[in-house]
Amino acid sequence: MSRRTSELASPTAFRRPSALDSPTSLSRRQSTVDSRRPSIDPSRLVRMDKVSHIGGTDDFNVVFVGAGNIMFGSDEGPWNHSFRFEHKLGPRLKVVALIDPAIDRATAVLQKKCDTFVRSAYEHTRVFKSLEEFVRNMSKKDMPRAVIVGSPPMFRGTIQSGRDIEIQIMKYFPGVAMFIEKPAATGPASELPEAFTVAKAIRESSTLCSVGYMLRYLRAVQMMKQIIHENNLTVMATIARYACAYEAIAKPDWWDKSKSAGPIVEQGTHFCDLSRYFGGEVDMSTVSAHSLEWDENAGQLSKMTVDETAIPPENRIPRVTAATWKYDSGAVGSFTHLVALQGHDYSCELEVYADGYQLKLVNPYVQPVLYIRRPGSDMEETHRFPDDDPFFSEISVLIDNIEDIEEDPDTAQILSSFEDACKTYELTWTIRLAAERNRKTKKDAETATPAPEA
Repeated sequence: MSRRTSELASPTAFRRPSALDSPTSLSRRQSTVDSRRPSIDPSRLVRMDKVSHIGGTDDFNVVFVGAGNIMFGSDEGPWNHSFRFEHKLGPRLKVVALIDPAIDRATAVLQKKCDTFVRSAYEHTRVFKSLEEFVRNMSKKDMPRAVIVGSPPMFRGTIQSGRDIEIQIMKYFPGVAMFIEKPAATGPASELPEAFTVAKAIRESSTLCSVGYMLRYLRAVQMMKQIIHENNLTVMATIARYACAYEAIAKPDWWDKSKSAGPIVEQGTHFCDLSRYFGGEVDMSTVSAHSLEWDENAGQLSKMTVDETAIPPENRIPRVTAATWKYDSGAVGSFTHLVALQGHDYSCELEVYADGYQLKLVNPYVQPVLYIRRPGSDMEETHRFPDDDPFFSEISVLIDNIEDIEEDPDTAQILSSFEDACKTYELTWTIRLAAERNRKTKKDAETATPAPEA
């Protein structure tokens, strides 16, 4: 359902009120630029196998845009939106259309679904090359209640024809909810204003929209938010680190900045987003970054599975990017992304500091562990969250909001709006550009310095 027009005056119009929302009166330790973000009581984030599908008997029509791994899963990771929709909606789920220009691939994944116990959700699904083609051929009974966008980010987040899926959805299906995968886009930095134009259109149309920054929905992350709120803390610093296992990355486009936008924009986006989730808005003018590049001695990799010589030198990705910045609140943030590990497992951590507190999130993608140090003790508490599924939680919250016609204040809130996602996208591009400027400055200085005489 669409949001009420009166909510547009609120900076939190994209979500529900919560018991964990900021109080209306600010204490002496808070300001209007503090680190508050929408949150959910972590006890309400329940494992998928402990939840029954949502009640009701009417069909819940959905359109899937994209027939790839994000939507239907693969051996490479836990992504599989269709699986979460099946569990949340049960027999009510009806996928009325699958949009993908690769018709053969889309048809193949549908056949696999129809060979399983979820056949009823897909047996009448039709495949179309584009959203426009679906609209031309749809009947009234095909009207969706949600459109789920899992197509590559280079085809969304702009106002250009063929790359404006959000605008098209609002044009053809006004008031219908959207779920958009992250990041908001991966076009050139010059297109950033277009992403914010899309965000403005979504906000002004009161369209319910959730963006797939699923780490916000981790129980560990919400426990961190709860601790900050209950103790009236102001975040002092965020320190994030993301070390990927490059040996397992065999997709050539990932190693090409002109196609993937680089590891900070495409991969590091989750940790830039989590940093903002705790630290608040970033003063973009303070962002500074340095990189270790492919042609430097320390940047040589021995286990690459792609032929990097096929990629133009100017498009090859950095091996390390390290960035620092100031938040509007005065707090400090830092992020380091590394293309350094071999094998398959990544190493990722986020530390959040406040007066007397250290909150350290480790291994959020697989088996999250939260280490907490509190005032009065030098010992760390350890909290483990086995089998937590933030992918299910974000889908579950979206559907609960769509179904919540009466706008129950107890309905869990969507944690990432499109506008908020655009701010994360802006931060990742600002980091990349800052690192590239410093690399160019170094190169120019080396060129200008004459070689020593023999």
